[in-house]
Amino acid sequence: MHSSLHTGSQASHRFVRPRPVAAPRLRLFCFPYAGGSAAAYHQWPSALPADIEVVAAQYPGRATRMREAPCTRLEALLDDMETGIAPLLDRPFAFFGHSMGATVAHELTRRLLAAGSALPQHLFLSGRSAPQLAPRRTPIHALPHEEFIATLRDFSGTPAEILEHRELMEMMVPMIRADFEALETWKYQASAALPIPVSAFGGIADEAVPMENLDAWSVCTSERFKRHMFPGGHFFLQQHYPAMLNIVARALADD
Repeated sequence: MHSSLHTGSQASHRFVRPRPVAAPRLRLFCFPYAGGSAAAYHQWPSALPADIEVVAAQYPGRATRMREAPCTRLEALLDDMETGIAPLLDRPFAFFGHSMGATVAHELTRRLLAAGSALPQHLFLSGRSAPQLAPRRTPIHALPHEEFIATLRDFSGTPAEILEHRELMEMMVPMIRADFEALETWKYQASAALPIPVSAFGGIADEAVPMENLDAWSVCTSERFKRHMFPGGHFFLQQHYPAMLNIVARALADD
């Protein structure tokens, strides 16, 4: 059963705690991939120490926020996340993001730094090329329906069980399109390296995000950088999250 946070209404619908912890030592905020929801992280607490609370981001336009329009601009999504997260930064925390979620986690960290707010102890970025690199593919968010779905299938950007479910796909396409539009219309502006450690995770068979594109994240931090590779393609985390979270927990114990 998902429970929402009760630290003010701003946070409650934007962030979900799959397993609330009364007095967590640390909160691990997890940001989903394009087309994903907070549910992507609902099994994660079982693979982490009991004093780490998983807090999963719920973007507009899905699950409990279905009635809200999805964000077609990354700035709007970051505004939304920044508003909701503020009351939850009252104890140590870290950020994890996969694919689109890695971009959200990184940009949100840069915003917190610019605002003089508390910073995550560690940034865990998964399945995403470093932001200063040129995109490896042409934008797809404006493609006609059938072509859009075929392209999603091609670059394994959406879990297979969703792609094969036609009614679900019809319902989800506007939201996935909005997510891709937010990413594809966003222009990265370089700034000072972050003063926190960064770990990057990748799938050995993920053609969209080769190892050197993960290594390029190293310029985004002035602290430690580590890269970890796992078997599988873009959605390697679905099988390998226990091993990933083992690395996450160890890194957080060392920070």
